[in-house]
Amino acid sequence: MTIRLHWYLPTSGDGRTISDRAFPELDAKASVGHSPLTGTAAAVARTPDIEYMAQIARSAEQLGFEAVLTPTGVWCEDAWLMSAALARETRRLKFIVAFRPGLTSPVLAAQQASTLQRLSGGRVLLNVVTGGHSDELRRFGDHVPHDERYARCDEFLDIVRGAWDEKPYDFTGTYYNVSGATVFARPDPVPDIYFGGSSAPALEVAARRADVYLSFGEPPPQIAEKIDRVRCLAAGQGRTLRFGMRAHVITRDRSEDAWAAAERLLELADPEEFASAEHTLAVSESVGQRRQQELLASYRRTRDPQDLQVYPGLWGGIGLLRGGAGTAMVGSHAQVADLIEDYAVDEFILSGYPHLEEAYWFGEGVLPELHRRGRLGTPEDHGRRPGG
Repeated sequence: MTIRLHWYLPTSGDGRTISDRAFPELDAKASVGHSPLTGTAAAVARTPDIEYMAQIARSAEQLGFEAVLTPTGVWCEDAWLMSAALARETRRLKFIVAFRPGLTSPVLAAQQASTLQRLSGGRVLLNVVTGGHSDELRRFGDHVPHDERYARCDEFLDIVRGAWDEKPYDFTGTYYNVSGATVFARPDPVPDIYFGGSSAPALEVAARRADVYLSFGEPPPQIAEKIDRVRCLAAGQGRTLRFGMRAHVITRDRSEDAWAAAERLLELADPEEFASAEHTLAVSESVGQRRQQELLASYRRTRDPQDLQVYPGLWGGIGLLRGGAGTAMVGSHAQVADLIEDYAVDEFILSGYPHLEEAYWFGEGVLPELHRRGRLGTPEDHGRRPGG
């Protein structure tokens, strides 16, 4: 099975630490005298301006990644606008545009995706983000409970797909009532929809509406079990899905260098950051982030980074200090390639700190290794010589 590799745009900021820039009060602590960051290069935060984002996007394209994920949230730049701007800075790179379905009209979202698909020359994919932190959603004025958000999303995606059809679409449901929904012209191609979530309502919506079901970086047996559940649910709907995984990577020429880089990320963290992160994870409604809370409790007892492996080569240290994807594949290029092959998934959305440098470590180390193993098709599929 060949796989597809994507990178990530850090539109809330970037740097040499794993502080969660979605919560600025954590970064503020880096300026005080007792911070481990004082006097280090890690103290420099990289703002997500268009020049730096374009640098990452162009590098991802040159290295051979197929797409980049543009995230959504109150603490990052708008994904639609950032993707539109960067589409002019790239030629082949696709954009997985993340957005929250409850914050906009489904017909407007269908129109935005359709327009951007034409402007970019067919390089738009969509990541529908339904769950997460209720406190963040309240900042947007969204007070719908967790399970209801998925019921609303189900209706939302029904309307989006209907609006993309050539005939005006009518829909009456619990959350939406539209008449004659349509867009200027049907998008070509129709954007694939990426969708994640581990709760029962999330799996049901994924089976009915998604093209790619996304999981966070859990151990391969857990991912395989979840895939089996979603695949069975989708089969019941007469559908076939692809499967993807969202994770970080720390890869070096030697395994010991990769683990030293992982340990350094924790050394640079202020102890107060762990307490803040623990609170953030505790209030999250994400099933995956509850597992990260358990890892954090273990690390606070032992202070041994090696104890944070949740599977050989799969490190849970990222999740100690930030939300979202909480694990990283750590090791030599060959070891990371081995771990990627352990997963029965079709696509990987990867990231690392800093995102520019880590893209090169992966793109010049692991990507050529996967090419040699025949896992990525021919080098021409990615527009460049592997590793060159």
